[in-house]
Amino acid sequence: MKADVYTLKGAAGKQVELPKQFEEEVRAEIIRRAVLSDESKEYQPQGPYRWAGTETSGKYRGRKGDYGSLKNRGQAMLPREVRPEGLAGKVVRIPSAVKGRRAHPPKTEKKIVEKINKKEYRKALVSAIAATAHPELVKARGHLFDGAAPLVFEDALEKVAKTKEVIAALDGVIGKDLSRAKEGRKARSGTRSRKAGTRTPRSALVVVSGGDILKSARNLAGVDVVAVENLKVKDLAPGTHPGRLTVYTEAALKKIGEL
Repeated sequence: MKADVYTLKGAAGKQVELPKQFEEEVRAEIIRRAVLSDESKEYQPQGPYRWAGTETSGKYRGRKGDYGSLKNRGQAMLPREVRPEGLAGKVVRIPSAVKGRRAHPPKTEKKIVEKINKKEYRKALVSAIAATAHPELVKARGHLFDGAAPLVFEDALEKVAKTKEVIAALDGVIGKDLSRAKEGRKARSGTRSRKAGTRTPRSALVVVSGGDILKSARNLAGVDVVAVENLKVKDLAPGTHPGRLTVYTEAALKKIGEL
């Protein structure tokens, strides 16, 4: 299985032999499980303050002979604030009380990470890499491009230090998809926040072995840049859908062949 190697000017030059990983079977069910595992590792544990609702002088007086007991007085026998002269204060502590504790709050110790076997994850990673070589899967995700997949660039792409130079190099090959992501940004419907006020369509994933492009291309709308060592299944299949438009460099392909 071979692929054309593009230069920085967007012209196809020589051909390169793709690693055997691109010939693997695409297993959508394994990819989905691996993506959900990746996403679960980014969840933030949630939980209230341990003593929330209980830092009060409230006390339960249930025995008839207790000082300040409300037994046989026609009032609810619930934990109440301690007031002078044995008077009954307002109800505190319990979930039904104002500013009381929550009945079943989320626990920070809850296990929210979905684990996956190492061999199974590796299988999913190779399967997701193979999916990038299927043009029908790439176009099914909504990417706009012409030609075969995957897209391979010469190693000079990794040394590009300017964002405008990265755009110039990719524009001749995947310019339509870059424009789709940039022009497709829109405000999220419903309640908005400062952190997630807009939604940007996913564009190309650039897989490299290192270099200046890790910084120069990270600001492009919808484009993600990742080194082979940090490549995850969720990068290749956002939303559990395999077949993301992916750009590899020759050096990155050599490292992928060693997986």
